[in-house]
Amino acid sequence: MTNTFRTPGASALAAVAGAVMLAATPALAADGDSTRIDWGPYKVGDVRSGYTFAGAQTRAMQDDEFQNPAFLWLERGMDIWETPAGQAGKACTDCHGDAEESMAGVAARYPIYFEDWDKLMNIEQRINWCRENQMQAEPFKWETDEMLGITAFVKHQSKGMPVDVSIEGPAHEFWEKGKAFYETRRGQLDLACTHCHVDNEGNLIRAETLSQGQANGFPTYRLKWQTVGSLHRRFRGCNKNIRAEPYGYGSDEYTNLELYVTWRGNGLPVESPSVRK
Repeated sequence: MTNTFRTPGASALAAVAGAVMLAATPALAADGDSTRIDWGPYKVGDVRSGYTFAGAQTRAMQDDEFQNPAFLWLERGMDIWETPAGQAGKACTDCHGDAEESMAGVAARYPIYFEDWDKLMNIEQRINWCRENQMQAEPFKWETDEMLGITAFVKHQSKGMPVDVSIEGPAHEFWEKGKAFYETRRGQLDLACTHCHVDNEGNLIRAETLSQGQANGFPTYRLKWQTVGSLHRRFRGCNKNIRAEPYGYGSDEYTNLELYVTWRGNGLPVESPSVRK
């Protein structure tokens, strides 16, 4: 079986330990200023991954595949990739072959405009499209271990590659809708996404440090959840926090928002599956 887990160091515990130590201890800026940390690929200009807002222990957990609890879901995703399903009796590998080759770069460019739908499609939706149309199998329900596992597995094949979603052509209309959602006040607290993740980035809300709300690490293992969750779960949680009615998983509203939020992080590395507090 081909090893399609892309995290370096799986063959040598000592190498992993050394890599984790380095990753958990970012370097100071070249001039020695302790207030400016060199985050390497996790900071592109003013754009910062949620990794840079996490504590050292959380970062170390993400960097070590033996500690990262999300790898349990990746193993499930690998099994799904190779197991025939549906009336067609096909597995993902029958069409796509070795995931490490065929899925490399996929996570970096989704969501995409899907002409057959005349709207956006994200990776979860693409997986279910394949199941229904190519495998003649039942679609996975959102937030199930099966959907989270195969999504994390597919995205993991792009680990370290820079996010590069396109908002050109017909996708631009949906980017505009996502941007409008991001900037619109809603809920009883009358807040928009931008109030937390732009205006107050780095500030504390209770005991939490507000990040830029980047999408490059999803699906993520969130310590608060004690499980892996999708970006749309995070959207729903944010809406609930401001006392707004959440939209459904895979809704047009959240998929448009996903394009806008992912575009905000263009250039950051794909981290799936990340670990966050």
